[in-house]
Amino acid sequence: MTELAGYAATDKHSRGRRYQEPPPANRSEYQRDRDRIIHSAAFRRLEYKTQVFVNHEGDLYRTRLTHSIEVAQIARSIARALRLNEDLTEAIALAHDLGHTPFGHAGQDALNNKMRMFNGFEHNLQSLRVVDELEERYAEFQGLNLTFESREGILKHCSIPHARKLGEVGERFLRHSQPSLEAQLTNLADEIAYNSHDVDDGLRSGLITIKQLRGVELFSNPYNEVKNSYPELNERRTIYEVVRRIINLQVSDLIRNTEELLLSEQPGNIDDIRAAGKPLIIFSDEMRSRNRELKHFLRTNLYQHYRVHRMSTKAVTIIHELFDAFMNDTRLLPPDTAIKAGALEQDKRQCGQARAIADYIAGMTDRYAIREYQRICQPLGPT
Repeated sequence: MTELAGYAATDKHSRGRRYQEPPPANRSEYQRDRDRIIHSAAFRRLEYKTQVFVNHEGDLYRTRLTHSIEVAQIARSIARALRLNEDLTEAIALAHDLGHTPFGHAGQDALNNKMRMFNGFEHNLQSLRVVDELEERYAEFQGLNLTFESREGILKHCSIPHARKLGEVGERFLRHSQPSLEAQLTNLADEIAYNSHDVDDGLRSGLITIKQLRGVELFSNPYNEVKNSYPELNERRTIYEVVRRIINLQVSDLIRNTEELLLSEQPGNIDDIRAAGKPLIIFSDEMRSRNRELKHFLRTNLYQHYRVHRMSTKAVTIIHELFDAFMNDTRLLPPDTAIKAGALEQDKRQCGQARAIADYIAGMTDRYAIREYQRICQPLGPT
């Protein structure tokens, strides 16, 4: 096993858990975090939550679950190359989307719109809320009681008003300090994964074409290499090979430039990482430019494609109408959720009833949200 760098996160220097527990016998603290995440109900539900394409549109498109697994694989590879803590990296990667709503970003925006009068809805903050409060698996505490380092990594960004309420885990947003390198690299592994794999899913769906993508440098260079080396390769295998090379180009660039920066900055421990005035996991300027070009292409040609927009419009309708229905009559909620809504009703900090309803909707899978909408909002729908 590769010896960890001095600035990597370790059990010895962990800031611990919210509720004290005996140390694990046969695994590290961060392995325990990863295992708890994998066994959580929220993690299982990611299988039926949208990445770009709604789950029922096809079995081969990525979901939040497959995306999270792919992020974990990329992040672990980077962590190993940089001698960082792979177990912590994997835990953060597997948990980073636990708070995502059904229907991807359209669902998130719709729920945030409905929660504007009740302190809003942020999916990163909701992921932390899932692991801190909403999971109910253990007799001695609410949530999963993860280490500070895992919780810090899950909370990639957060508004200042919310950060003020989060105690230690929110302090870095107030002090403008940095999280661990494991958290920083997982954030970029997430970017690598969704950019590269949205290219794959977009081509598979037919919403974008190779001809269009050949105008994007991060795609065109590896595509030309593959066609020159394997001129007889069929289109499906060509796309797989190109996507693999796109990922490798980004990962290699990230590792190379981070190693150079760390050599220059000479951090001695994780406290030096936190005190740095800037992120220390970075792409080169050239790769950042290529990434921006690819992101712009995907936003313009895939995420705003009329077929995706149609589903996004439906998603907004479903989220809005479910929220309004539950706010107007909490008796429509399942008993456990209705009890929580009643218990929180006078709690101004949690925005009471609205927050309980947002928790319920955010936890839905795509297909469950569609069924709830049919049951509650459509005349003569199933009950």
